[in-house]
Amino acid sequence: MIMQDPVSAINIPDVDVWQLLFEQPKEFSRHKNIYINHATSAAYSFENGDVLAVFASNSIEIPAVIWGTHYCGGTVFPMNPAYTAKELTRQLLLSKTKAICTQRNFLPTVREAALEAGVSQAMTLIGPDESAGTNSLHDMLTLDVAPVPRLPVTSPEQDLAFLVFLSGTTGMPKAVKLTHRNVVSNILMLKAAETEISHDSGSQREGDRLLALLPFFHILDLSSLSESRLIMLTGLMAVVHSSIYNGLQVVVMEQFRLKAFCQAVRHHRITYIHVVPLIILQLAKSTIADRYDLSSIRMLVSAAAPLSTELVHNLWERRSIRVIQGYGLSETCAGTHMQLLLNMQARVVSAEGLDVPTGEQDELWLKGATVFSCYLNDPKSTSECFSADGFFMTGDIVVKDSDGYFNILDRIKELIKYKGFQVAPAELEGILMCHPLAADVCVIGVDDERQATQVPMACVISLDAIKRWYDAKVSNAKRLRGGIVMVEEIPKSAAGKTLHRVLEECVLASIKLKAKL
Repeated sequence: MIMQDPVSAINIPDVDVWQLLFEQPKEFSRHKNIYINHATSAAYSFENGDVLAVFASNSIEIPAVIWGTHYCGGTVFPMNPAYTAKELTRQLLLSKTKAICTQRNFLPTVREAALEAGVSQAMTLIGPDESAGTNSLHDMLTLDVAPVPRLPVTSPEQDLAFLVFLSGTTGMPKAVKLTHRNVVSNILMLKAAETEISHDSGSQREGDRLLALLPFFHILDLSSLSESRLIMLTGLMAVVHSSIYNGLQVVVMEQFRLKAFCQAVRHHRITYIHVVPLIILQLAKSTIADRYDLSSIRMLVSAAAPLSTELVHNLWERRSIRVIQGYGLSETCAGTHMQLLLNMQARVVSAEGLDVPTGEQDELWLKGATVFSCYLNDPKSTSECFSADGFFMTGDIVVKDSDGYFNILDRIKELIKYKGFQVAPAELEGILMCHPLAADVCVIGVDDERQATQVPMACVISLDAIKRWYDAKVSNAKRLRGGIVMVEEIPKSAAGKTLHRVLEECVLASIKLKAKL
């Protein structure tokens, strides 16, 4: 059965990202209009479809680079600055990058990769730094050059706004092709969903103030579900695009550090922040936050990794901060109850391809204007993740209740099969995270040859006391018969998602080694 929002669909205009942001009527005052220098085109002779890679940590200048590229008809390729030169080379070749925008501290890596990939060494530097053989964005913005004619895209439905590499938690990273229509649809759907965002309030009538601390290079794909019609989009989507469309103030952090986070909230009176669960965990447990006035925060929006109801309650009891949970195509949050956004369709489908009744759990399939069309140069992966009728098979296990709300349980590939029972690691992790001794946790499945089944094992940082406490809280199938092991850290993706498969490989290798000894 195909499900969709009962409210009338919103109209998606046939425009590109630049047109939506800067050539459409706005709801905010003239003094917030932005004028972008078009130096990108002048410096690199950009043409429609050319790719500009952005290899940098968060910076207030990145939005100007993005929109300047779109003005010239180009495609933006946001990259993880933690990549090695070898990883960077592979992605530059795959994306056919024409130019690179980076920061001075990343120059050695970028130059090595660019040389190997045959990309121009004349890079643009973000920030005040200068270096031989590079163009400074600061200098480019002050050049006295003739205006560059805008190069509008030919087809918003087909022309690319972004190339985004997924984290590659289940293999080599794949590049998702996001069109201008994908992004425009997402901005407008987010606008329709965000009924609680204030665009014109406060003593100065400045509206909500956002703290941008999650990586700008990570879009977290394009979300299609919301909680009470609120949606989670981070990095490029929610912070960069939706904030300027709605005229909101944004304070940019290069990276998250709890003390610096608290200082920024206090100083700027931040009201609204996109986060990952690890940040919520630190706010709920750390004494550092006790030293700062965080009362201006009225809402956190969390996604990318499991977040339990217990942890949300813990944060509320300690800080009186509300948390909204969201969902994106490659992310899942445990225990979240959400409705479909406008213009989206969904199915809950069994392994046999049959729709399951309301109240039964199975895989979520999605269809709509925000869903990407294909992976870059990977028709096999594309065909494997889309159904014959065009639904994207998310790989996430959900259950839909009679009121139309979806409960996101876990990833199909991460479910633990215990004697015929399907156990979701995200649920168990959410319970364990509430123990005061657990700084972080990951639950994996390990084979128990004696019982011929998988059993849950917890990997924690910070053992028998936690196990006894946990086992008393869960049903028989969910007990940690695999035990609890101490690890130095829980591996995470750049978006904050726990890498179950990576940790599972390390733990199982350790178990096999001990068995041989």
